[in-house]
Amino acid sequence: MQYNRDNMAGLLRRHDINPTHQRIEIAHALFSRLEHLSADQVMAIVNTDHPETSKATVYNTLKLFLEKGLVNEVIVDPHKVFYDPNTSAHHHLYEVDTGKLTDIDATHIQISGLPELPAGMVTEGIDLIVRIRHAD
Repeated sequence: MQYNRDNMAGLLRRHDINPTHQRIEIAHALFSRLEHLSADQVMAIVNTDHPETSKATVYNTLKLFLEKGLVNEVIVDPHKVFYDPNTSAHHHLYEVDTGKLTDIDATHIQISGLPELPAGMVTEGIDLIVRIRHAD
């Protein structure tokens, strides 16, 4: 599906999110690009056309999107958090030198040797981030 401002309200409603103007713009910034964006990058994109959108609004909206399952949070290090509009099963390749984060199809990864889980527990998911850098 190609996302635009016209179908953002429906996407938000399907996730039980009231589609305010600012929420639509924030969702559009994420879904029209289908990139991994930081909160600051989202704010810069939204503020290009709507400079009245505050940093608090962007952070609160991203938190709401996360809570409602609209996006995933990818923490590549304690100071770098990306918001991922792709909520299907996948992993990530993180270029340390450039800060670029790209998807790895989950079908291309095999993980074995997981520990036995405590009684009554099930695996909710596995988040794999492969960090790469240019060779010296």
